[in-house]
Amino acid sequence: MEIFIRRTADEIGDFAADMIEPFVKQGATLGLATGSTPSPTYQALIRKHREEGLSFANCDAFLLDEYYGIDQQHEQSYWSTIRRELTASIDIDDAAVHSLSSTAANPAEEAAAYETMIKDAGGVDIQLLGIGANGHIAFNEPTSSLSSRTRLIDLRPRTIADNARFFDSENEVPRQAMTQGIGTILEAKKIIIIATGAAKAEAVQAMIEGPLSSFCPASSLQMHNDVCVLLDEDAAAGLGDVEFYKEIDAYWS
Repeated sequence: MEIFIRRTADEIGDFAADMIEPFVKQGATLGLATGSTPSPTYQALIRKHREEGLSFANCDAFLLDEYYGIDQQHEQSYWSTIRRELTASIDIDDAAVHSLSSTAANPAEEAAAYETMIKDAGGVDIQLLGIGANGHIAFNEPTSSLSSRTRLIDLRPRTIADNARFFDSENEVPRQAMTQGIGTILEAKKIIIIATGAAKAEAVQAMIEGPLSSFCPASSLQMHNDVCVLLDEDAAAGLGDVEFYKEIDAYWS
């Protein structure tokens, strides 16, 4: 893992967008995350599109996950969220932005079809991730198999509580989600994972310095050969070797 620590979420967003830009210019297949963490990155990419002419016209994209059991048009569906946060403001073809169905009658068939779509696209070239306070990536909750594939999953109470801020009440948060599996995610050629805030510090420490364990799904990234971890000071606060990571960052900057 390469670990970079920046002062603010906006600095992290600019850093991530600079890393993603060369892939966009090559017409890459992008892996997109939702939630509040990637928003500064998406804002930076939108600025590059508007001010520097960065074109996404030759790209396609796959969303990591989707709530199950809510209408696709619901304002908090990830289909709606990614359009609001990014794709409606750039020149990517809407048909090239792929997402899992939130209402599939047969979730297993939907999951298998999504895996096939990713494979047929040549795989994900660069995947953007966040990390949950319990160490989940996408909606792969603790104890998920480290070789898991796209599937329907039950959400943990902590994840439901964490996501309640996006809904009018916790009772409105879906209890299930469709998600790419850990094994699916690890097949991306490059991964960028972002964490900000003190609430993520414990999970970040487990991801980077802890043992490989299904209790921290993000620790699976230790097995990938091209992962960039972007943190603010609060998210990095639990790291035992934080000064070393800063020294390496400064040396190569």
